[in-house]
Amino acid sequence: MLQKSRRKKPSGDAAKRLIVGISGASGAVYGIRLLELLQDTDIETHLIVSRAAQMTIAAETSLKTADVEALADVVHPNADVGAACSSGSFQNLGMVIAPCSIKTMAEIATGVTANLISRSADVALKERRRVVLMLRETPLHLGHIRSMAAVTEAGAIVYPPVPAFYTQPKSLEEMVDHTLGRVLDLFGVNVGVVRRWSGIKPRTVKAT
Repeated sequence: MLQKSRRKKPSGDAAKRLIVGISGASGAVYGIRLLELLQDTDIETHLIVSRAAQMTIAAETSLKTADVEALADVVHPNADVGAACSSGSFQNLGMVIAPCSIKTMAEIATGVTANLISRSADVALKERRRVVLMLRETPLHLGHIRSMAAVTEAGAIVYPPVPAFYTQPKSLEEMVDHTLGRVLDLFGVNVGVVRRWSGIKPRTVKAT
């Protein structure tokens, strides 16, 4: 799945910047593959990886954190709350947190941001930019659901990576790609991996 990194020169074009956060929830493949899919586009990716995510990457993949960071155009340490994307003056398309942990979502829901991932999401919301949280948790208790409601009321989109089966995926990679393609649809970015629903073909009735 890992592709050769082609680090692009930052464009400075606000319409072509996307902040990508990878938190410590299970499902690191979503953030990694998202970066891979965006490599052949004109989108400038700004990546933030949490410490817990580094452990998840090691546990769930054969990659090192450095391999993942090499897929992004710009990398910001999660502890650097003074990074460019912590300010509303840093213009961008918005942010995707893939995957998003319950802890990260709760910080965004309350506005009590302890690191750059949650701070960047909070800033994007106050600037009325799109924020998509690929929440990875199940089952959910009432506190989780209340946090989901709170971030939704603040303007975020809670997007659990639920696979689509109408595409009849042949592999885990196809399922991941389709889900990420639908996430990128929310930003008006088409990377050609979504199989669009065209309706159920009418059943042919034989004449009698």
